[in-house]
Amino acid sequence: MKNGMRPTNRPWFLLTVALSCFTLLGLVFSIWELIEYRYFRDLNYVTLHYLYITRGIATALLTGVWAAWFVLRERRRQEEELEQSYEHYRSVLNHMPEAVALFDESYQVVEWNDAAERLFGFNRQQVLGRPLPNVPAGRWEELRKILDHLGTDQKVLDHETERCTAQGEHIPVAASYSCIPPMANRPQFYVEVVQDIRPRLRMRDKLLELEKLTLMGQMAAGAAHHLNTPLTAMLLQVEILRQQTREAGSIEGLATIEQRIRFCKVFVQNLLQFAHRPHLQQKPIALGEVIESVLTLFRPSLNLKRATLQLECEELGSCRILGDPNHLEAMFSALLSNAVDAIPSGGRIHVHGGVQADRVAEINLDDNGPGITDLLWSRIFEPFFTTKPAGKGTGLGLAIAQNIVEEHDGTIQLQNRREGGLRVTVRIPLLKESSTVDTLAAGMRT
Repeated sequence: MKNGMRPTNRPWFLLTVALSCFTLLGLVFSIWELIEYRYFRDLNYVTLHYLYITRGIATALLTGVWAAWFVLRERRRQEEELEQSYEHYRSVLNHMPEAVALFDESYQVVEWNDAAERLFGFNRQQVLGRPLPNVPAGRWEELRKILDHLGTDQKVLDHETERCTAQGEHIPVAASYSCIPPMANRPQFYVEVVQDIRPRLRMRDKLLELEKLTLMGQMAAGAAHHLNTPLTAMLLQVEILRQQTREAGSIEGLATIEQRIRFCKVFVQNLLQFAHRPHLQQKPIALGEVIESVLTLFRPSLNLKRATLQLECEELGSCRILGDPNHLEAMFSALLSNAVDAIPSGGRIHVHGGVQADRVAEINLDDNGPGITDLLWSRIFEPFFTTKPAGKGTGLGLAIAQNIVEEHDGTIQLQNRREGGLRVTVRIPLLKESSTVDTLAAGMRT
């Protein structure tokens, strides 16, 4: 309770009033006796009798006025303290981040704070004196069991359940309950403190997904280490058989076997790269040179498809970023590989970009392939998810590319183009001049 606010003890209050009245009576009688002795000493008996009656009436009136004023003053003080106490209590209740509801044994709402209004959408005046409006029909039995087993000194903390809003939406919550025992002229009350746990559940799902991906990565790394050696040996054996049978005629079967073994080897290498990427070795590099070197590697594949490659990255030629060239080449290779696989024979790939106003290099990679359907957007960066036919893709390219871009403090975005096909946009912050000087100085010290 705030300073200055104290409960009134009724017996002590009555004793104070009585003593005040007796003190006032004694004072009045003493003054009256002095006046009578000084001025009315020679009056006859009848006159003195009337003076005594007058003194009694005047004293009674004066004492009554004094007692009434004292009681009214005390009542006014208590009402002010009660009002201050109520405002203080309402302020504390409304500043709580959780939704709080106070209700009686018949579930009639007695208090409803601002957080409850915001969370559930029910106005305080709308719910006071009515049954709890946020309990779904299927949750009443659960609430009754909780309250039945709730003792005076017991509490129920963080019970996960659900509540409904004014719009009829069911939301997951963590509810805590406590009991306020009955007192004189006051029934038993229950307190319900509710917290919205939708963010907590989303975080829990992310952690479970991360745990699954971590386990998957560990399994993939173990499988890749075991498969890498026999696949390399099989490729050598196929190459030896190719040389031995080159003069014997057709070797189409061996070519098919070699193609499938090479796919398995690439898949294993991708697993290793995804599960255990080496530490970044960042240094100032020219972004245009990285892009050009990757495009050079893919020109034979583009020629086989009779595809057209258009490059417009002149503005990026002089741009420098702080990054690992090997990781960036792997990232652009994964994106360009997806584009080459997506375009039809005679298709087109357009790589263009520039520097944005916030000193960020933007690289766009457009293709005229089929794009991505709406149902697949939520899984597009999911490891091992691919839209390619069996044996054509590992589903790790975009996952690896996203991780590499984020390691360079950049972003990657995919969107379907209006004219058809897909656009991949990569944004990476440019190297600041001060960062360049610091990096070069650090290199000289080492």
